[in-house]
Amino acid sequence: MKEYAGTPRDGVENFHGNQLLYIGWDDHLMFCAPLAFPFPPTLRFGDIVEKVLPGAYGYHPDWARIDWSKVEWLKSGQPWTPHFNRTLAENGLGHKDVLRFRTPGLTGIQGSCS
Repeated sequence: MKEYAGTPRDGVENFHGNQLLYIGWDDHLMFCAPLAFPFPPTLRFGDIVEKVLPGAYGYHPDWARIDWSKVEWLKSGQPWTPHFNRTLAENGLGHKDVLRFRTPGLTGIQGSCS
């Protein structure tokens, strides 16, 4: 068996001071996989929820009904609580971390998980 000899091209050094953050919305398979975003580690987490995610997920009919105080977050599959007024770095988020969020009571179009 040959060993892989390629050079990864998605290292943090290739993103001009940004880091990749993957964010997925559980029970909403209209978005079949987490979306990847290049963010500076100094970005406030609340800015992602307030300014970025609406452009990515806002056209889904459930979006306007999200109660953000009840959203459940997962970081790499484990329960996690973000601090909205802290930066990504202060929240312990690094390059290529994966976040998922669950919206209790909202399970896609007519409960179909789509």
